[in-house]
Amino acid sequence: MSEILLEIKNITRHFPITAGLFRKETGRIRAVDGVDLYVKRGETLGLVGESGCGKTTLGKCVVRLQNPDSGELWYNFNPGEKEEFRNLLELDLEESFAARRKIQMVFQDPYSSLNPVKNIFTAFDEPLKLHGWKNAAQRREIIEQSLERVNLRPDYMYRYPHEFSGGQRQRICIARSLCLQPELVVCDEPVSALDVSIQAQVLNLMKELQADLHLTYIFIAHDLSVVEYMSDRIAVMYLGKIVELAPADSLYNHPRHPYTEALLSAVPVPRLGAKPQRIILEGDVPSPADPPSGCRFHTRCRKCTDECRTKVPLLRPLRDEPDHQVACILAGN
Repeated sequence: MSEILLEIKNITRHFPITAGLFRKETGRIRAVDGVDLYVKRGETLGLVGESGCGKTTLGKCVVRLQNPDSGELWYNFNPGEKEEFRNLLELDLEESFAARRKIQMVFQDPYSSLNPVKNIFTAFDEPLKLHGWKNAAQRREIIEQSLERVNLRPDYMYRYPHEFSGGQRQRICIARSLCLQPELVVCDEPVSALDVSIQAQVLNLMKELQADLHLTYIFIAHDLSVVEYMSDRIAVMYLGKIVELAPADSLYNHPRHPYTEALLSAVPVPRLGAKPQRIILEGDVPSPADPPSGCRFHTRCRKCTDECRTKVPLLRPLRDEPDHQVACILAGN
């Protein structure tokens, strides 16, 4: 078994709802509500679910763009025999700044994640300066190498973001995330804003970079065919909680949670005459400000029982498949 690089323990992130002249808090949106996950070094952990389920918020908590309300983020700073796990949320300012080099993020929209008034050289050069590269020639060499890794010419560093296509901008964003030599990269739907013809090129590039640079990915997406192609393990998220976690082959061939079954039934089958049985989920996604009691999926589940309405299911491994975890009373775990 590969060593664990990051362990997420009971992470929660709620956003207050305010109203009135004095902005009195009237409720809380439970974007992430008690998530436990681990990421092994060198793997790609896929994170899927409907829009609004908390995927991006969880990713931002990992890179500390959002501060969790509670929980722990244990990162392995010393891989090998003498592992050194430290809670990222307990580091002092200097240690936290140094740790940020190890965890980077690729954002969904390449158009808004680059500053339009700064050329590419400046966008790369500023973080390198901040993180200790004092030699200007060395920084320039790193920028050139980063652009070449994503199949862009080094002289592109003097251009501005508006001079590139969408695919080129996303390659630049990937290169920028790698210039600090990170170990873990959180990819927040990195190809959803791109044309289908460009998506495959970017995904193959990310796989090549992972192999060459020994990267670990958390890959957030809602396109299940993309997630299947990229991921070693997949976590399915619904209303701020993980409802199923399994190796990619196991999850796609034998989904055990009714929500996962419904998601997979919507994936197009590229076969002439194929007529897959669609599972239509009734009703709308409940509000994360007022989630249902018991199992959060019971209001839309075709297999719902009275017990599902009152009992909160825990994410537990299946008896016949320990690597496959399901939060469902009916799954037989």
